[in-house]
Amino acid sequence: MRNKVMVRAIKLSLLAFVLGALFSCASVDHDDPTEGLSAAEIYEFASEYLKEGNYEQAIAYYERLESRFPYGKYAERAQMEIAYAYHKDSEPESAIVAANRFIKLHPDHANVDYMYYLRGLASYDLSESFLDSLFTVDPSQHDPKSARRAFEYFAQLLKKFPRSRYAKDAIERMTLIRNNLALYEVHVATYYMRRGAFLAAANRGKYVVENYQRTPAMADALAVMAKAYGKLGMTDLADDAKKVLKLNHPDHESLKK
Repeated sequence: MRNKVMVRAIKLSLLAFVLGALFSCASVDHDDPTEGLSAAEIYEFASEYLKEGNYEQAIAYYERLESRFPYGKYAERAQMEIAYAYHKDSEPESAIVAANRFIKLHPDHANVDYMYYLRGLASYDLSESFLDSLFTVDPSQHDPKSARRAFEYFAQLLKKFPRSRYAKDAIERMTLIRNNLALYEVHVATYYMRRGAFLAAANRGKYVVENYQRTPAMADALAVMAKAYGKLGMTDLADDAKKVLKLNHPDHESLKK
C-alpha cells in the first residue's frame, strides 16, 4: 500500500513539472512586444534601435517583422537593414549571409548594389585579422582567404555596377587588399628563407612577380628570388632576378650588399 502511494506521488510530481514547463513555454511565446503592431510600427521600432546602436534589439525586431509580415516594402527594408545591423554588430559572417539572401531575393532592387558592397566590407573586416599573421612566428600557417573573398566581392560589385556610388571606395579597398596579399607572400617567402626552404621561398617570390605587378612588395619579392636561386645554385635565374630588380628598383637595400 505504501509503495502504491509513493508511486502515485511521483507520478503527480512529474505531471506537475511537465504542466509547469508547458505553461512556462506558452507564456514565453506569448510575450511578444510586437504583438498588435503593424509592419510600419515594428519597422519604426527596429530603426530606432539601429540608430541608437542597439544592434541586437534591432535585429530581433527586423526578424520579427519579416516573420509576421514576409511581403511588402517593410519586409524588403528589414532584410536589407538586418545585414547592415549584423555588420555594425561585428558579426561579419552573418552580415554576408544576410546580404547574399537579399541579393538572391531581390536581384533587381534599386539598392542591391549596396548589398554587394556590404558583403565586401564584411569580408574586409574579417581579412584585417589575417594581417596580424604577417608578424607571427610562422605566417605560412595562416590563410588569407577572407582577404581574397573581399577582393572578389568588390570585383563583382564593379563588374555588375561600375557606376555605383560605392565603386570608388571598393577600388581603393581592392588596391589595399592586393598590396597586403603581396606583402603577405613576401613575408612567407622570408620565413622559408630563414628555414632553409629556398625553393619554396623562390616560388613565393615568383608568385608575387607574376600575380602582383606594381605593388610595393615587388622589389622585396625579386630580392628573395635572387637570394633563394643563388642558394640553390641556379645562377642564371638569380642573375635574371637581380637584373630586373636593379632596373626597376636600383636603390634596393639588397643590391648594396
